[in-house]
Amino acid sequence: MVQTAMERETVIVLDFGGQYNQLIARRVRECNVYCEVYPYTIGLEKIKEMAPKGIILTGGPNSVYGEDSALCEKGIFDLGIPVLGICYGAQVMALLLGGKVTAAPVSEYGKTEVETDKTAAVFAGVSEKTICWMSHTDYIEKEPAGFQVTAHTPVCPVAAMECADKNLYAVQFHPEVMHTAEGVTMLKNFVKNICGCAGDWKMDSFVETTIQEIRKKVGDGRVLLALSGGVDSSVAAGLLSRAVGKQLTCVFVDHGLLRKNEGDEVEAVFGPEGDFDLNFVRVNAAERYYEKLSGVTEPEQKRKIIGEEFIHVFEEEAKKIGAVDFLAQGTIYPDVVESGLGGKSAVIKSHHNVGGLPEHVDFKEIIEPLRNLFKDEVRKAGLELGLPEHLVFRQPFPGPGLGIRIIGEVTAEKVRIVQDADAIYREEIANTGLDKGMGQYFAALTNMRSVGVMGDGRTYDYAVALRAVNTDDFMTAEAVDLPFEVLQKVMGRIINEVKGVNRVMYDLTSKPPGTIEFE
Repeated sequence: MVQTAMERETVIVLDFGGQYNQLIARRVRECNVYCEVYPYTIGLEKIKEMAPKGIILTGGPNSVYGEDSALCEKGIFDLGIPVLGICYGAQVMALLLGGKVTAAPVSEYGKTEVETDKTAAVFAGVSEKTICWMSHTDYIEKEPAGFQVTAHTPVCPVAAMECADKNLYAVQFHPEVMHTAEGVTMLKNFVKNICGCAGDWKMDSFVETTIQEIRKKVGDGRVLLALSGGVDSSVAAGLLSRAVGKQLTCVFVDHGLLRKNEGDEVEAVFGPEGDFDLNFVRVNAAERYYEKLSGVTEPEQKRKIIGEEFIHVFEEEAKKIGAVDFLAQGTIYPDVVESGLGGKSAVIKSHHNVGGLPEHVDFKEIIEPLRNLFKDEVRKAGLELGLPEHLVFRQPFPGPGLGIRIIGEVTAEKVRIVQDADAIYREEIANTGLDKGMGQYFAALTNMRSVGVMGDGRTYDYAVALRAVNTDDFMTAEAVDLPFEVLQKVMGRIINEVKGVNRVMYDLTSKPPGTIEFE
């Protein structure tokens, strides 16, 4: 039986503009509790209508005592609904309830040892000394009346506080990121123990509900989907195919920026010989993209060009197909938050399938069935839909493709180099079995050329950078400690087999401070 919106228990996240806001929702859903994100300005009446089991206040980039500070209504703390403030959200709670927030004498950033009160509800089952991710320049100097301090560090007197009588809780650190060792336990304590959620929201209910919503919205209309063959667009195609069948046309734009042989592989899965009940159109547009990208080096400009050209191709295909009512896209939550559309979050990078549509688009409406899901949830939905595992668990690939794995100008020659290097890297990782469970790994082409020696001759060629990270949410990531002998083998093959490369490097950067992709 499919749960309705009124029947399912919900925790809501109020967004103050930080970069981990959608990640909080993802962590709540790990507890099998449905969670939605809203701007902090949502208002008390709307919150009362939703009747959430709990409220979480997120981090944010402002100072609570600044002129343009983002503050929610104080009445939120009087609703009787459990509230958890995180970082900036903790400071908002402290300020509005009479505590004191000031600039910290010593800012804290990164992994920090925090001493906890194990009798506090949020810290049930958590170590007395635990590693947490701090990211703040202000701090709570004095907790509000009625609150008890439940955690501290040598330089942060109120690393956590609670007023159990009013079900109000706050932590100065970020329990939602993987760098906080026992953060999942803390959030589970809040969602399950404090809010009393049963945890009965499952991915099958999302799939069935979404299929019903798509059928209702589309009616007898026609849908055009941007199909890249990646996990997101493939799962979107599966959902739409289940919902509307042949009313769906999937247009696969081969922009010449795909991995080696990938265009043909996509056609084999979704084309006429594949198992999907949909209309498939392949557009070979490589030369068109190379021309548009000629001389362009700035990453944001490359993304915009690739994204806009992507939509122009759809416009052209829509005219050939005839009347098309809806444009569907495989947008997921990380795309939205990193594009700065999840509140007042800072823009990290734009995504080709989020915003930025040309003015003249011949579609009534955009359908984004995966917009509220994280990557791991998208995979679960794919399995629920019956998609093959090799497709569901294939390596993630950005919409702009190799255009953002080539630093600087994109040319056909550079595309060949990175395709060949990446194919060797992925083949060797698979040969060792290290690909099982690894988050993401790929080769990128740097814009650095250096002197080398091959045989008896001098070379002046490009450097390839290898990347491998472990992540379960794609909002945070750690570099994989690959065996040195594997890296050596990959290096040897790339330098010997890929013309134009004389140096191979391995990127150790985590996210944050870096991103998973290079641009």
